[in-house]
Amino acid sequence: MAPYDSENTTAAEEVDEPRTGRRRAARYVVPVTVMGVAAATIGLVPAIASSGDPDLPEITAAQLIEKIATSDVEQLSGTVKITTDLGLPNLGGLENSIASGAMGHGEEGGGSSAEPSAKLTELASGTHTLRVAADGPDRQKVSLLEDAAEYSLIRNGEDLWGYDSESNEVYHGTVDTSGEEREQQPPATPKDFAEEALKAVDDTTSVTVDGTAQVAGRDAYKLVIEPKQSGSTVGAISIAVDHKTGMPLKFTLTPSSGGAAVVDVGFTKVSFDRPAASTFAFTPPKGAKVTEEDELDHGREHPRKRERAPKSEEDLGKGLDGLKMLGEGWNSIATFDTGGEGGLPTREAGGDFGGFLGSLGDQVKGDFGTGTVLSTRLVNALITEDGKVYVGTVTKDALVKAADGGK
Repeated sequence: MAPYDSENTTAAEEVDEPRTGRRRAARYVVPVTVMGVAAATIGLVPAIASSGDPDLPEITAAQLIEKIATSDVEQLSGTVKITTDLGLPNLGGLENSIASGAMGHGEEGGGSSAEPSAKLTELASGTHTLRVAADGPDRQKVSLLEDAAEYSLIRNGEDLWGYDSESNEVYHGTVDTSGEEREQQPPATPKDFAEEALKAVDDTTSVTVDGTAQVAGRDAYKLVIEPKQSGSTVGAISIAVDHKTGMPLKFTLTPSSGGAAVVDVGFTKVSFDRPAASTFAFTPPKGAKVTEEDELDHGREHPRKRERAPKSEEDLGKGLDGLKMLGEGWNSIATFDTGGEGGLPTREAGGDFGGFLGSLGDQVKGDFGTGTVLSTRLVNALITEDGKVYVGTVTKDALVKAADGGK
């Protein structure tokens, strides 16, 4: 692809050229709409290697985004290290129970420790090592390595297997072969995280190439995505993109408040050779307790069978009564009314949930009255005394301002 001749040229115009490779973008999730970002938004300064970094051919941010979108990697294996530091409050283990409940499983209904949603919530905090392998869209394996134990999630065609070696429990389900349900699978590789980040690229975003790096022994370019607006808790997103394949090798999200990364996920070893077929074969070990997907339903809706996540504000409103989106870009705030009279229950009203939240968050006041802000290093939420909720990857001040405007 030739460099841009004018700042008025758009990446979308480049994509409209009739090339066979363009059709791959839809297959690999990164939306073609990303390519429609104006060239004025994307840094046109090509990558320049610093001392000690790989010396690679020059490339612009628009060209690098296209390289990701048209990457045709279907086979790989390797080791991924993932560190997540959202700054969640320590509730003595209750936070994990809440997360498990939100994923649709728990003690009620006789869950299995091998059910995917039960195990993969662990990735929401701390540092973990994963072994990953893929051979096309229908054969994938992710193994979470633990001390003297291992949890594996294996997809082989229509079959989905989960195996917890510690408890010797097995989960078995089936997968929709249309591919639609792949969007519901949790992110496990830098590519998964990168694709979600690229969906946020619009005219409120700065996208540049910041030199080169070496990840897992491979030469890579560094793509940097930053909000142009103030008020977002997102500082910057850095994506290391493999020079040869266009595959994201490392993803790092740092908060605007500074400090360690909120999410840091990257390959420590990677191979693009086809994994052996035996990698995806699974037979329940002797004596293992096997739980079928249908056994876990017990009249409740299974997480994988829910409708796909709503994409537009209109669809979001249908999924949650009264939900509205305020602002734009990285400063978007979702707001909805819980419907509770007088807001959250208080100790005086015979409950202590309001007091419990108050002990975890900061009390704030505004034209809307009083409220509690629950904070992490990335996502903040304001709950007002009249039962309204404002949530987004924005600062506490931005939430208070939004609540004042929506009083």
